[in-house]
Amino acid sequence: MINRRHLFASIAILAVASPAARAAGAVAYTDAAFAEAQKAGKSILIDISAPWCPTCRAQAPIIESLLGTPALKNMVTFKVDFDSQSEVVRAFGAQRQSTLIAFKGSAETGRSVGDTNPASIEALLNSAI
Repeated sequence: MINRRHLFASIAILAVASPAARAAGAVAYTDAAFAEAQKAGKSILIDISAPWCPTCRAQAPIIESLLGTPALKNMVTFKVDFDSQSEVVRAFGAQRQSTLIAFKGSAETGRSVGDTNPASIEALLNSAI
């Protein structure tokens, strides 16, 4: 059962997520939300991107399409803004925008940087199932 605090926290996360992130079913990254998803053993995608990045823009429709498939529909996706969330970017060890990191619970299952190949992005996401 969801208590009020969790409900309001979820609403706050959705309110600050960019329109593009909401359209893709992603939410803005927070340490608390990420820790909760890890603790629950969820399949997780960390999408480190920047609005000015052409590679990130190319990745977005691929990721959105893949997350709409039955196998990946329950994956939790967190958007990390490369420019404004530099502490988070450093914590994940990412050096560039267009970095995708997959987790199954607390275990990292794979990562890619600058990849726009649908097949290899799909393989990365499937590694977290």
